Amino acid sequence: MTDSPPATNPQSLLSEAYNPRLLQQAGKLLVDLVSQHFLEIEGARGPVLNWKSPADNIQTARQWLQTPDLAADHPAGLDRESRLTRFEQLVRLSLKRGQNLHHPHYVGHQVPASLPLAALFDTIGSLTNQVMAIYEMGPWATAVEHAVVDALGEAIGFPSGCFGGLVTSGGSLANLTALLTARNACLGESWTAGLADKAAATLPTRLPVIVAHADAHYSVTRAAGILGLGTEQVIRVPLDSCRRMDTGQLDSILADLRSTGTPVVAVVAAACATPVGAFDRLHDVADICQRHQIWLHVDAAHGGGACMSNKYRHLLSGLERADSVVCDAHKMLFIPALCAFVFYRNAAHRFVAFQQEAPYLFDPSVNDMAEYDSGLVNMECTKRAAALGLWGIWSLFGPELFENLVDKTFDLGEWFYQLLLQQSDFEPYCKPQCNIVVFRHLPSTLRDAAAEVIDRYQLKLRLAVIRSGEYYLVPCVMDGRSYLRTTIINPLTTGEHLQGLLDCLRKKGTETLDTL
Repeated sequence: MTDSPPATNPQSLLSEAYNPRLLQQAGKLLVDLVSQHFLEIEGARGPVLNWKSPADNIQTARQWLQTPDLAADHPAGLDRESRLTRFEQLVRLSLKRGQNLHHPHYVGHQVPASLPLAALFDTIGSLTNQVMAIYEMGPWATAVEHAVVDALGEAIGFPSGCFGGLVTSGGSLANLTALLTARNACLGESWTAGLADKAAATLPTRLPVIVAHADAHYSVTRAAGILGLGTEQVIRVPLDSCRRMDTGQLDSILADLRSTGTPVVAVVAAACATPVGAFDRLHDVADICQRHQIWLHVDAAHGGGACMSNKYRHLLSGLERADSVVCDAHKMLFIPALCAFVFYRNAAHRFVAFQQEAPYLFDPSVNDMAEYDSGLVNMECTKRAAALGLWGIWSLFGPELFENLVDKTFDLGEWFYQLLLQQSDFEPYCKPQCNIVVFRHLPSTLRDAAAEVIDRYQLKLRLAVIRSGEYYLVPCVMDGRSYLRTTIINPLTTGEHLQGLLDCLRKKGTETLDTL
């Protein structure tokens, strides 16, 4: 006979950790603290980046794990009041040491000032741990994901009822999933037989390739390596004067590959490419892929949100003709990370990427549920309910909010470009198509300087600016030369803030010149 289970102590750590009353008190405290934080940050008060060295931040974080307050002399843990005080300290520290994306001086990476209310919907999934692999483990999360896949896919232009899609963790994993699907469709035995010698009887003798926009995101090359194709098997298509894929060159490359019997897994187009935000001419690319009967994949991680804008959706004309499309809601739809979409023009392709059986997970007696078991179409088995934030915001505000967000930031990108043209000491790289603007600061003293000196100046200038906390922008290399790059991805940023960025660069530039 087994012993009786231990009695539960209502004052134990376990009891307190699961106490709904503690959650209620801590939750109210959290919302108050974060709301106050947003009042300050959105008002451009305080630094953008709270710069501390990695060693300093790690040491501080470790100190909180090792604090004597939780040592053996407190076997029952802290009392409620002390625990809430400690919770407040932890929240304040996290806010004080983080990056402030909601600061209107943030014009850095393609990570938005996300819609705060979306995080509250995400919190529901996190608090109740609504995981997704099979429908019965996350029924509402699954329903929400299917609803937003349908709505966003239709906004892109896919015919209702014909396409399929899924949500996954980030654009890199989304690109990998789509290209895995393309590989399996192109090389039918590759999932089971692999690409090794034992597959020689069923696979072409020439190594397969991916043909990609020359500025394609690094995740495309990474996917080629993971898929067993090899990073050297990514063929880069030269660009035109606007840094779009040169479609004439694309056609020639595909014709040459066909003449040598080289299988092409996919053509990867960009909408838009990361460096300068260039959108490929998708109808032209689709015509070429259709003629050569090759899978067209479009990385629209950043620019896909333009489908919500009447003013800018022309940039995506032809996107609905792609075999697969990636779109990140955590970019131009301003949803907290991570919430990335993969779309397939043919809904059946959802099940081509992964071909595995797991009877302990997927119930073979209910075949009609396969359509709703996300583990069959996702790299992840356990997957967070990533679509709740987008579903909540769309339900509260409607699609017009997303249109406003795209229009405001894209318009401001054009305005900033025009401002740069008016400055004698700034040089824009090219006319932007969206909210990504690349430029250099060229004070008169550097006009005749060696290219290496000008490059070094851009990099040192950026570091001086971001470590001051006044603004945050990123570096970029174009044609082998160093540039500064801004992504205007906070709808609270104004022209006045961007003028202030130029003033800040000039001020820090004067200091930086002395260190060259």
